[in-house]
Amino acid sequence: MESLELRANIRTESGKGPARRLRAEGLVPAVLYGSGSESTMLTVNAADLIQIIRAEKGESGFIKIVIDEGGKKSERISVLKELQTNTVTKKIVHADFYEIRMDRKLTRDVPIHIVGSSIGVDKGGELKQFKRDVKLSCVPGLMPRHVDVDVTEMLIGDTVRVGDLKLADGIDVLDAGNMSIVTVGAKRGTVSEEGVPVEGAEEAAKEPELVGKKGAKEEDYSPPRCH
Repeated sequence: MESLELRANIRTESGKGPARRLRAEGLVPAVLYGSGSESTMLTVNAADLIQIIRAEKGESGFIKIVIDEGGKKSERISVLKELQTNTVTKKIVHADFYEIRMDRKLTRDVPIHIVGSSIGVDKGGELKQFKRDVKLSCVPGLMPRHVDVDVTEMLIGDTVRVGDLKLADGIDVLDAGNMSIVTVGAKRGTVSEEGVPVEGAEEAAKEPELVGKKGAKEEDYSPPRCH
C-alpha cells in the first residue's frame, strides 16, 4: 500500500481566533478521527498539504500522518475526508482526516484509467467512457490507487462492463456487473471491413447507467469534498 507522508502537530486551542492565527503562520487546522477512536486536533503545514493534494491528482490516496507530540512521534494511516476552503481566496481553511485500520475493510470509489489505443477507434469508431470510477471494498493493503481498463483489443460495437474487470483476490466490487464502463461506438456512416454499415454499436454507446448498486457493508469512504 502506497502512502504519502504528512507531518502534523497536536493542536490545543480551538475557535476562530486561534484558527486565524494558525493560518497567518502558514498552518491549517485539522482533525483526525476514526471509527471507535477519539478525535485528535492537529495542525499541518499548508504548503505540504497542497503538495500532497497535487501529487494525488484527485485520486485520494493514503496519507501517513506523522504526529509530533512534544518530541514523541506517532504514525497514523489516514485518508483525506474533507477540505474546507475560503470561497474568495480559495485557500484551505480546515482539513478532516479519517484514520483507517489495516485489518478492517474499507470501501472507496477508485478511479478508472483507460489505457491503450483501440483497434475499433483506429478503424473509425468512437470511444465513449460512461463510468469514471468503481466502488471497491477490501483491506487497505489491497486497495489499488486506480483500476486500468485496456481497450487495445476493442472493436466497434464492443463494451467493457464492471463484471469484466480483473482484480486481485480479496477485492470485492460493489457496483453492478452489468454497468457499462467504456464502449467503442460507430460514428455516423462508419462501415465494416466488408463495406457494410455497422449495426448495434450506436445502441451500445447509448446504454444508460440506470442500474442498481450493492450497498457497502463495511466502513464507507468517499473522496474529499471541497467547500
